[in-house]
Amino acid sequence: MASDMRSEQAAAAHADAPNVPEMGVLVGGQWILTDAARTMTIRSPYNDAPVAVIHRAGPAEIEAAIAAAVRAFQVTRKLASWERAAILERISAGITARREEFARVIASEAGKPIRTARIEADRAAFVFKIAAEESKRNYGEIVPLDWLPGNEHRTAQITRVPLGVVVGITPFNFPLNLVAHKVAPALAAGDPIIIRPASQTPISALMLGELVLAAGWPAEGISVVPSSTADAAPLVEDERIRALTFTGSPVVGWALKSRAGRKRVTLELGGNAGVIVHHDADLEYAAERITWGGFSYAGQSCISVQRVFVHASVYDAFMASFVARVGALKVGDPLDETTDVGPVINHGEADRVASWVAEARAAGAEPLIGGVHTGTLWQPTVLVGVRADMAVANHEVFAPLVSVTPYEDIHAAIHAVDASDFGLQAGLFTHDLRIVQAAYDEIEVGGLMVNDVSTFRIDHMPYGGVKQSGFGREGLRYAIEELSEMKLLTLNQRV
Repeated sequence: MASDMRSEQAAAAHADAPNVPEMGVLVGGQWILTDAARTMTIRSPYNDAPVAVIHRAGPAEIEAAIAAAVRAFQVTRKLASWERAAILERISAGITARREEFARVIASEAGKPIRTARIEADRAAFVFKIAAEESKRNYGEIVPLDWLPGNEHRTAQITRVPLGVVVGITPFNFPLNLVAHKVAPALAAGDPIIIRPASQTPISALMLGELVLAAGWPAEGISVVPSSTADAAPLVEDERIRALTFTGSPVVGWALKSRAGRKRVTLELGGNAGVIVHHDADLEYAAERITWGGFSYAGQSCISVQRVFVHASVYDAFMASFVARVGALKVGDPLDETTDVGPVINHGEADRVASWVAEARAAGAEPLIGGVHTGTLWQPTVLVGVRADMAVANHEVFAPLVSVTPYEDIHAAIHAVDASDFGLQAGLFTHDLRIVQAAYDEIEVGGLMVNDVSTFRIDHMPYGGVKQSGFGREGLRYAIEELSEMKLLTLNQRV
């Protein structure tokens, strides 16, 4: 981490975190050290080891970040497409150059296995590269207006213009890539942005802020402000902010929307993803993909596989392959190159999952494998005998836990997947196009992944949900549209 992000004093001055980096907040392009009362030690969810001491923004820093962004908009909105593209390319290259550093930080602060953390760094670099391309493709259109008599020689020119100050609030589970999905489209659209990262995982976002500055983005147009919920209130409520893009829990997201006033809001609020395995599926491939989709990063993804429905005629064959694959996963230290499943984010979450599993078992569900945890390390768990009214079935588990249920009627399985308050993504393994069309028509989700798991995502595709999963779309071109404004010019070319 660069020296300009650290205190002049040795980080060893913090008795609870000796010999770790100390990082200020980034406010309008300036690194600021707040008072000692607002420092916080970031610890590994795996072993509680200190990773860094970070400063948190207070009311003064939040106001300074908003004021700086307002001033910056007069600069960022005038940047040419080639200038924005060049900056975004340099950010992408910067992430690639520091790939291993980012990966180790992600593994340390979020508990993500190091191999998966490297993939996250690669994805973030890809996000900025695609944003660089899309910043040159934010096209408008020409619309003829001579549809009624008296409007001859009239046309309309429609363009997309920068929206204004954007605030991005991001979760812990993808501490670099989900920040990239806020920052990259804002920059591509010509908007200044303020990021409030998750309290558990702010380090990656601060490092990314450093790269944005180094790439030449106007300094006042980028702030990264870890802060308390109370101090961050103006980031939601201040009328100078034109857009709020939030990824996190439904309870928090819908509450933020109610406080956001007239600003544009995008919400990505999690899921409870279902996957169907029909009798004509490639069972080995389905088992492989569901193992990845359910247990990658300990199931802590909004589109993790949570509920699986398997046709009764292939249920036993599928389960034999699936349970064997789950049993082969290695649980442990995220910095170990051989680890497949690391910890959940904290002890509170581990205990919550334990209570849900206990509730399910008391009501008749049984784990075929797993079902236990040590500290924050949950053993990958496969539950059977799960009913739709159990918490493990109707809430977002956000843990390495998958339930599997046999079915006889495909339409009943489609209905079961749809019978959720969430609607982010779903998966379907079949070669029957009639079933594909039925599932596409009937399952109310933002995306259906055919012959793959709900967890599949390529960063430039439209991504978002319906129902309790929120509204609006990420994915670079679609997010740029969310963060820009349509503007109309009519021309009366009289002869």
